[in-house]
Amino acid sequence: MCGRYSLIADLGDLAQRFEFDGDWLSLEAAYNIAPTQQALTVRANREGREAAFMRWGLIPSWAKDPSIGNRMINARAETVAEKPAFRSAVRRRRCLVLADGFYEWQRVPGNRAKRPMRIVLKTGEPFAFAGLWETWRDPTGERIESCAIITTTANELLSPIHNRMPAILPRESESFWLDASIDDPGLLTHVLRPYDSNGMNAYEVSTLVNSVANNCPEVIARIA
Repeated sequence: MCGRYSLIADLGDLAQRFEFDGDWLSLEAAYNIAPTQQALTVRANREGREAAFMRWGLIPSWAKDPSIGNRMINARAETVAEKPAFRSAVRRRRCLVLADGFYEWQRVPGNRAKRPMRIVLKTGEPFAFAGLWETWRDPTGERIESCAIITTTANELLSPIHNRMPAILPRESESFWLDASIDDPGLLTHVLRPYDSNGMNAYEVSTLVNSVANNCPEVIARIA
């Protein structure tokens, strides 16, 4: 499961790295992004790529109530092509969810409280979770665009912390994931593998991250 992440990278750097026009965007540092909050995503369009803010927690187009999205924050790579909430999106509405770190909580023997851990790339660079998106309309016609982050089995770094991890796309797979001409779930899910643990670091952070109200640099600070 992926239930929190961060994005504090510079907008200009993100626009260059992920090839979108960021001139119209306003982006504040987000140290503790939680479900139902706005996620910065990138998807394909006729001109190439576009950025979009979407609510984190996918609301299927057929849903009667948007609250269903509160529990649709993740989609399992192993079953994403089969689940009614995700099977159409995986064929037609894929996106990159931009991040530069994410959090998992590790069980501590003999302690009821879990240890919050932050996971980043060793390079410190931003990266992209494999995501899905959907458009939902309420009875008045108002649109809500929402997204989910795909998860996969944990790699060697993550497995002592949690048995799942978000599917981070290698840079060379990002264009493939966004390619609208590809709709074969078998080909698409082939890239949803655990990211190479040799390229990642994990470190303990403060329990400040436990509260969604805390969005400050102290959330990502390493605990010695």
